[in-house]
Amino acid sequence: MATIYQVSELAGVSLATVSRVMNKNTKVSDKTTKKVLDAMQTLGYKPNSIAQSLASNCTNSVGILVSELHGPFFAQMMAGIESELRAAGKHVIITTGHSEEDKEKEGIDFLISRRCDAIILHVEAVTDEYLISLSRGTTPVYLMSRYVEELKEHCISLDNKLGGYLATKSVLEQGHTEIAYIAGPQFKADAANRLAGHKQALEEANITFDPSLYFEGDFNETGGSSALEHLINSKLNFTALVCANDEMASGAMKYAREHGYHLPNDLSIVGFDNVIFANYLYPTLTTIDNPVAKMGEMAAKLVLKDVYQTKNIKINRFFEPTLMQRDSSAPLK
Repeated sequence: MATIYQVSELAGVSLATVSRVMNKNTKVSDKTTKKVLDAMQTLGYKPNSIAQSLASNCTNSVGILVSELHGPFFAQMMAGIESELRAAGKHVIITTGHSEEDKEKEGIDFLISRRCDAIILHVEAVTDEYLISLSRGTTPVYLMSRYVEELKEHCISLDNKLGGYLATKSVLEQGHTEIAYIAGPQFKADAANRLAGHKQALEEANITFDPSLYFEGDFNETGGSSALEHLINSKLNFTALVCANDEMASGAMKYAREHGYHLPNDLSIVGFDNVIFANYLYPTLTTIDNPVAKMGEMAAKLVLKDVYQTKNIKINRFFEPTLMQRDSSAPLK
């Protein structure tokens, strides 16, 4: 196995110069850099990344913690982060928190122990106080889809309340007044804010929120089908169903079709997130666009700007959702 000493000898430069080339020091001339790189290629020399990181105090790796690995929502988020970082020559280390406080903390400790230059977190169970305390450590922390006032410069977030409002307002404008709602777990800030937006839209329309037309789901497809089953069995009338995410909406649509409902004539359904399958359901799903891939890219750009001092990067920390009107909702007949 070739050594750095052999590279130095073949290139005819000092060990310090070889080290500067490997660390991409701009003070080394192009001619000298080429000599070193040619020597490394000839000898088949591969730099020791661990030794490099110890010498430079930079691992060129960014930690990512998400709630789950499955599902299109997190896939889009991680793809957005990874593609932006990879284009800048950085790599990612990914772990999960499963929306449980202990597991989220374990995941964060793991990423810090891997000497990541920064960590991007999609966390739902740990408290704001914990995150504020964590931010005082040596590893920079950035939050995805969560807003903490004290950490606002490190947050990339979505106006979930506006999204919930737009979803319900869309069916109100179609003449629906009997509207059921399937929420996400209310310990999750995004789910709670989406419900708040739903209630605001009802209030503006002078419609009283009816707890009997409310069901707290789990953000999964099976949760959507179970929720609609419960709502139908309640024997209450409703002509529209607003769901706090697309997975629950797809489960509700499947259950409705299996039980003789013609969508949207018998029931209008609206989702939230605009994940990739929303435009391929039958009927195509009216939903709220949550630009999570772009938010992931922006979180990566924020890390590149703050941690790696990359120039000429414009940062947008706050995103607004938009309505994607499709075929699963229609005017009341």
